Amino acid sequence: MTQQENSGRATPKALIIGAGIGGLATAATLRRAGIEVQIFEKAPELRPGTTAVSLMSNAILALRTLDIDIAPGLAKRGEVFDELKFRTRRGLPIRALPFRDLADRLGAANYAVHRADLQQTLLDAIGDDQEIELNASATGFTTGDDGVEVTFEDGRTATGDILIGADGFNSAIRRQVAPADDGPRSGGYACWLATVPFDHPRLTKGYAAHYWGRGQRFGLADIGHGRAYWWATKNVPPGASGHLRRGKEGLAGLFAGWAEEVREAIRVTPEETIVRITAQDRPFLARWGTGRMTLLGDAAHPMLVSLGQGAALAIEDAVVLAQHLKGATDLPAALRGYEDERRPRTEALVGAARALSLTEQLEGPFSALGRDLYFRFAPMSRFTSQNEAVLTWPPQG
Repeated sequence: MTQQENSGRATPKALIIGAGIGGLATAATLRRAGIEVQIFEKAPELRPGTTAVSLMSNAILALRTLDIDIAPGLAKRGEVFDELKFRTRRGLPIRALPFRDLADRLGAANYAVHRADLQQTLLDAIGDDQEIELNASATGFTTGDDGVEVTFEDGRTATGDILIGADGFNSAIRRQVAPADDGPRSGGYACWLATVPFDHPRLTKGYAAHYWGRGQRFGLADIGHGRAYWWATKNVPPGASGHLRRGKEGLAGLFAGWAEEVREAIRVTPEETIVRITAQDRPFLARWGTGRMTLLGDAAHPMLVSLGQGAALAIEDAVVLAQHLKGATDLPAALRGYEDERRPRTEALVGAARALSLTEQLEGPFSALGRDLYFRFAPMSRFTSQNEAVLTWPPQG
């Protein structure tokens, strides 16, 4: 049975739930694959958030396979980082991991970019003629032989040929696919995040660094145009939420005695702009979809942030989804093909992010020292091969 016989439309229509990074990337890639898209976002306005992300080579390379090049937009709005520095809490060097040679060889750089700037870059890739329906909070869906229907909190419905749940960590679409999900899985620490105008001698062009303490970390990156992105972590006991209520003064106390640029970044940040979250992922799903629907990005495989790959993996998902759907005459089979291709890589990287996170958050004095010594003296070839495996597109092996 052809697509036209399935739906009565010569061009299949995809309903995309969520207008975050994954949803916008999906809209761009599916339109390139000749599929009509309709995007729904539960928020009353298109809000990108106030923090930043790293967008790595693999995402840019994946999009180029569909003739979508977001590198010029990222270069205009964000900042390339050529290496990632690891430092002690007091700012002494542990190691620097170079990215420039690998990026040059692969043909795409790595960027630190404000979420608003990445959002605008993806909107440019979609095109000006695409509308996003706001105040559209999905509550459930039904899928059948001839199409899919989504219901919304305000009583409206929408119909299409396929449904893409790209509605993030707390996905309403995922809840219907996996009602027995064990729920969020704590990373064991609290996070604070912010972006701020920042002028400091240490924050040179393209600066990106992780500062490691015992059970605490601090990240600092140049995101272009005189702005810095920073994040801080602190181990918390299971179920504890008190650290999330810690104000700016308490946060400054946690990082007293750390490198001067760390303390200064906290000092100049308005308290109301600091975002407080608990680090968490979810148990990996064996099944992402049923019939004419599937999941994508954080709705499918949320991960801890240590690898800096959350945004990139969502974009990879969007590219692979479009490749399977382009010209497909059996849409459910195309969705299952997408899922089968994506599960091994995403499961491996979700696990790697958790393992690295546990290492970075080590709190005991001897274990933290052992971590620092390993990162200082392990062969560079080990880190290079690991980075190459993550950043290469298409993935090797």
